[in-house]
Amino acid sequence: MKIVCLDLEGVLVPEIWIAFAERTGIPELRKTTRDEPDYDVLMQGRLRILAEHDLKLADIQNVIGAMRPLPGAREFLDRLRENHQVVILSDTFYEFARPLMRQLAWPTLFCHGLEVDAEGRVTGYRLRLRDQKRQAVRHFRELNFTVVAGGDSYNDTGMLGEAHAGVFFRPPESVAREFPQYPVALDYDAFFSEIESAFESIGK
Repeated sequence: MKIVCLDLEGVLVPEIWIAFAERTGIPELRKTTRDEPDYDVLMQGRLRILAEHDLKLADIQNVIGAMRPLPGAREFLDRLRENHQVVILSDTFYEFARPLMRQLAWPTLFCHGLEVDAEGRVTGYRLRLRDQKRQAVRHFRELNFTVVAGGDSYNDTGMLGEAHAGVFFRPPESVAREFPQYPVALDYDAFFSEIESAFESIGK
């Protein structure tokens, strides 16, 4: 049995925090896991900025409500699911993801949760599991699944390395240079082909 594990932001949908940064005019919120490999450092910085500007969960959700998947993402996902199970492994939050999951026809999503106070301020976050992407792939392998993983950032390299094979989708040049062992796809047709080729190579 085969499973494809995919990152969400930057792979199937735009980066939520970048969209929010553009809406609020706060450039510091543009930083993502493409820029900061330490997720806790990244999130603590985001929480500090939200508190400084008195921005609440509803403010972020209003931006997400107007977002759309990347062009071609839904078609790519549908094509992939014709032959494989697909699981989205993301470092986003369930409180963010629902409108985007609806537009992608509700793929299975493993992500994290936010801590929100009575006034709607985001006060913290709860990791499902530290290094959850790599851990999920490891357990899929223990269940005798053949796993190909796809992502675009530093925080995806753990699951790419844990999978039987990994593929980058439109990564920053710095990430691609640092991890040259993973093929790079720049469009969904190439991404699909790389995933299928990986499964064929694993089966040989």
